[in-house]
Amino acid sequence: MTTIKSILNEQVGNALCRVSSIEQCKANVITASRPEFGDYQANGIMKVAKRLKQSPRELAAAVVTFLEKKNISLVESYEIAGPGFINIRLNNSELISRANVFLNNPELLVSKTSYPKTIVVDYSSPNLAKEMHVGHLRGTIIGDSLVRILERSGHNIIRQNHVGDWGTQFGMLIAYLQEIQKSKENNLPRQLLDLEHFYRAAKSRFDSDKNFADESRRSVVKLQSGDTESNKLWAQFIEESLSHCDAIYDKLNVTLKREDLDAESRYNNQLSEVVRILEQKNLITISDEAKVIFLPNFVGKDGNILPVIIQKSDGGYLYSTTDLAAIKFRSAELKADRSLYVVDARQSLHFDQVFSVAKAAGIASKKISLEHIAYGTMMGNDGKPFKTRSGDIVKLTELLDEAIKRAYELVTAKNPALDKELRKVIAEKVGIASVKYADLSKNRTSDYIFEWSTMLSFEGNTAPYLMYAYARIKSILKKPEAQNFTANISSLNEIEERLLLVKILQLSEVIQIVAEDCYPNQLCNYLYELAGLFMKFYEACPILKSEERIRNSRLALVSLTAETLNQGLDLLGIETLEQM
Repeated sequence: MTTIKSILNEQVGNALCRVSSIEQCKANVITASRPEFGDYQANGIMKVAKRLKQSPRELAAAVVTFLEKKNISLVESYEIAGPGFINIRLNNSELISRANVFLNNPELLVSKTSYPKTIVVDYSSPNLAKEMHVGHLRGTIIGDSLVRILERSGHNIIRQNHVGDWGTQFGMLIAYLQEIQKSKENNLPRQLLDLEHFYRAAKSRFDSDKNFADESRRSVVKLQSGDTESNKLWAQFIEESLSHCDAIYDKLNVTLKREDLDAESRYNNQLSEVVRILEQKNLITISDEAKVIFLPNFVGKDGNILPVIIQKSDGGYLYSTTDLAAIKFRSAELKADRSLYVVDARQSLHFDQVFSVAKAAGIASKKISLEHIAYGTMMGNDGKPFKTRSGDIVKLTELLDEAIKRAYELVTAKNPALDKELRKVIAEKVGIASVKYADLSKNRTSDYIFEWSTMLSFEGNTAPYLMYAYARIKSILKKPEAQNFTANISSLNEIEERLLLVKILQLSEVIQIVAEDCYPNQLCNYLYELAGLFMKFYEACPILKSEERIRNSRLALVSLTAETLNQGLDLLGIETLEQM
């Protein structure tokens, strides 16, 4: 179903074109900030009036006259406000009609795009030499929320988990694996249970033992040249690493699967071809025996052009080369319209340079939009990147276990009479949801402070608050007086009913914005406002004690609110509970 905002943008835009004689005018319709300003507001008049050198209010009056003659059933009234805004109030019967369609067809709450695209989303992307740590959290959950939203909007989504499974560190790990296999205490499965410990032990040997370091370098050469034994050990380590990742994804309720892997190693045989293309385009310069590209639009603080290193002097390749090969694949093979890279903001220069090189070399197709979906850093209370008290990087699995533990203590304190096993189930969902929502509710480009007490609070814009609001709404529908009600909204007599319903009908509009701009916090803000409006409705409008027709109508509104909250949270990757 077409959204209300889309209809208003089209109708007001067309009217503005007709009265101004200017083609393709934008109405710039937004949701009203306050109820007294109506439900929506058209702000595009001033720009057109300025172009025509005409009074904005006079132009707005002409637009309103044109619209009133059209008698659009969705609109009850127009009002000119301020310098030339048009406040729009919607027709109650039209609102009710739309709501009842959604009650019977809840899958229509989020409308499908009229222009589906093939969109590649590159997210999570851990380095398989180590276990996933807190630095991987934001990219994983922001990326997963975006793929859920884009997929639900009707786009063809290709998940790409561009894992780091290639490079010099794997020579070191292979050499260490070989040492363990030769030792008397060979218990490789146990050794690999803690990948972080295994990596540190190998790195310690590499830094302290020259012979081991030399053997590690030889192992890299063997691996890259296709040596059978080296590749066998490498595959064993990769499999163990992926098992650790799978466990994290399962715990986080993330939709990444093994088939979504887009490992760096898949491009190993294509890197020389990338260099050949760049050389053909005369983009390569030899600098200190390395192959680099100098683009004039990337200048350092010293005024010198910043190089993009494509191939080192020893013949080795870099992330930039692999990323160019991936762009080539996503353009030529996957035929992508958009390619989103959900990666730390500190990699902004890298992606700006790689995207520019890809376009200059014709590696990127003309239609593909390359977009870095940058995110900030998760900080501790000290304002520094989140770490353990000893200064170590926090393993992601340990952070999630701590969240579940704290949630269990919270649930037990609030409802100690609950069955223990049920408390465990609730704690797991609340704990994981709290960590995810605390991140998703922040503007992704900003750093944020990781604070347990805030994210696990039942007050404010948090997962526990929204999950509790959903559980409370569902509890109303389980009351004996609510059974077998007629799922049909028939009246909007109170302002609280109307405000709640208008907000529900705006879910699809918010989803469209997030699908385009990739800021999930906008959906979080919407859901928080929706829950707040429901509480005002609940306090102001008797539900179960009303006469039958009103009771049925309000129960239908309650049911639609629950469905909207549930779908919205699901698009964030958060599971709801009907009891807390």
